[in-house]
Amino acid sequence: MTYLIDAWLERPEPRLRILHCGTGRVCAELDSQAIRELVDQGDLDVHELEQTPPHAQKETVRQLFLLCYARALGQNHWL
Repeated sequence: MTYLIDAWLERPEPRLRILHCGTGRVCAELDSQAIRELVDQGDLDVHELEQTPPHAQKETVRQLFLLCYARALGQNHWL
């Protein structure tokens, strides 16, 4: 599977989505609050994300999926 990182990080309300290239479906999404929290915790480096070379994007997508799912699990304390 091929994914695309759709990131609008310079906006006042930044957002980041991972899209499935074949379908255009949003597979994972981080809103501005989540992005700020992850940056503050040191889990997300916006500058590093912007400069990820094409050969390293697969690992970046994997890390972003993990961050999104870990965040989702953390919000559901009953899990």
